Amino acid sequence: MAVLWDQPGATVADVVAALRKTRPVTYSTVQTMLRILEAKGYVQHEKIGRAFHFRPIVGEQQARQSALRHLVDRLFSGSPSLLVLNVLDDERLDAAELKRLKKLIEKA
Repeated sequence: MAVLWDQPGATVADVVAALRKTRPVTYSTVQTMLRILEAKGYVQHEKIGRAFHFRPIVGEQQARQSALRHLVDRLFSGSPSLLVLNVLDDERLDAAELKRLKKLIEKA
């Protein structure tokens, strides 16, 4: 999705090229993922010439919220506080990040 938010109207080959900059992917895997995202209502395609051009129909914030709700429901028994506790227990969190999170919680 990040590639499509950066390059609306991207073909499968465009997405493959963008993703290969950070990790190995195959054309067929990307094509399958785009079809799944389309079936779930996250992207649409338009045929231009011989290629399908995909574009996002869900914004980045909306997609994050949906994924987070799904994550909380599936892995944390519907408990946002359990998710937050697990994040706070992460040893990769440094003191500055913990302080920032505390301020954000106090504002909410």
